[in-house]
Amino acid sequence: MEPSEKESFRDTIGTMTDEGKRAWVYPKKPSGHFYKYRKFVSYGLLIFLLVAPFIKINGNQFLLLNILERRFNVFGLPFWPQDFYLVVISMLIAIVFIALFTVSFGRVFCGWICPQTIFMEMVFRRIEYWVEGDRNKQRKLDKQEWNAEKIRKKGFKWFIFLIISFIIANVFLAYLIGSDKILRYITESPLDHLGTLFPLLIFTAVFYFVFASFREQVCIIACPYGRLQSVLLDEKSIVVAYDHKRGEAENGRKKFRKNEDREALGHGDCIDCLQCVNVCPTGIDIRNGTQLECVNCTACIDECDHIMESINLPKGLIRYASENEIEKKEKFKLTARMKGYIAVLTILTGIFIGLLFLRNDVEATVLRLPGQLYEHKEGNIISNVFTYKLVNKTTKDINRINFKLRKYKGTIKLVSTTENFIVPAQDLAEGTLFIEIDKSELSGDKNKLVIEVYSNEELIETTTVNFLGPRSYN
Repeated sequence: MEPSEKESFRDTIGTMTDEGKRAWVYPKKPSGHFYKYRKFVSYGLLIFLLVAPFIKINGNQFLLLNILERRFNVFGLPFWPQDFYLVVISMLIAIVFIALFTVSFGRVFCGWICPQTIFMEMVFRRIEYWVEGDRNKQRKLDKQEWNAEKIRKKGFKWFIFLIISFIIANVFLAYLIGSDKILRYITESPLDHLGTLFPLLIFTAVFYFVFASFREQVCIIACPYGRLQSVLLDEKSIVVAYDHKRGEAENGRKKFRKNEDREALGHGDCIDCLQCVNVCPTGIDIRNGTQLECVNCTACIDECDHIMESINLPKGLIRYASENEIEKKEKFKLTARMKGYIAVLTILTGIFIGLLFLRNDVEATVLRLPGQLYEHKEGNIISNVFTYKLVNKTTKDINRINFKLRKYKGTIKLVSTTENFIVPAQDLAEGTLFIEIDKSELSGDKNKLVIEVYSNEELIETTTVNFLGPRSYN
């Protein structure tokens, strides 16, 4: 490799200096039609994110991820630990969908939907532009000595960042412990809820650090999705791409000069203005090709289109395109790999929907009491002892619960609980019961029983148990 080529070859992270130190990114304030669409999407998602934990459907929080108490609400539907298989399937669906989406369209999720990007670019960065000004003013402010102007602007910006981080932390906790608890804790003394106050302060500090300091390093260093794209992308994937065929031509890029025939001189349409680099929130040069740091935010597309318009050249030098489209003029089409992902996604989604329809509002579990076999009673009666657990997933009390045996003639006796008891809303009832059956009804030492659970004489759930009896000898 020639020295000139080695100098231009990109083999380092754009946010790192030659000395290995952090290179702070000062992106230019973006503008353009893609940025306008991103604002609509971002503010819609922000509103959803902020209000979702406070919306109730049939008394259930719209979204709840209470890991400690193992209670989850998704779109108002409550899920319990007994529904964990649904969580596993939904996670598999999400993984396959992300893989399919990345194979097809690269990191569009990162630039348009990811909460990190939305908060950073549409909230914290816009506040920074408002307080400190655009790119050049921010650089100048950071380089100047600490004077009254710098203290005022920096202090005001950091204070707003802290307030927003505190609000985000409260919303984040509302997803974890429930919005009702958060609202109650806000109205009561913080000292009465230190177990929640300390996590709240920790989350606030973490969000403040991420958005005030760590910033794009989350996408470059911390986020595993960025590593995943290098495995999933290929020459057929549509990404934010620089058309090097058009931009470089035969003799490469060249600064713009009026009345110069660039085509005759063999130069491409790229005028080497570096505006695509200046506007990039992760500090990369998109002209070096698809890179780990690129989050497909489209800021470089808007900026390049503006430059092309100003010098009367066609837009689209940087655009959504695949490598094959640029090199071979091939249009996007589904590949065998994409079709495979679609097939798997369709199957998993069908299974998930089917299981949702089969899911009961009441979950009944009856298990043998550990260490117990069976007991002989008067009148040739065989008795087994079991524990039961009834989970009420609904928002209403389930009244007059009782158990019955299917097929077998026998009795079920509850311990310390009267028949026709109640299972409270979104709660569980558990206890012990005896099942007594005449020996003549049994067919051996192990008999499979079906237990029916009734509420107000309406069958609501069934479960099975193994009933032990004396071994029969012929």
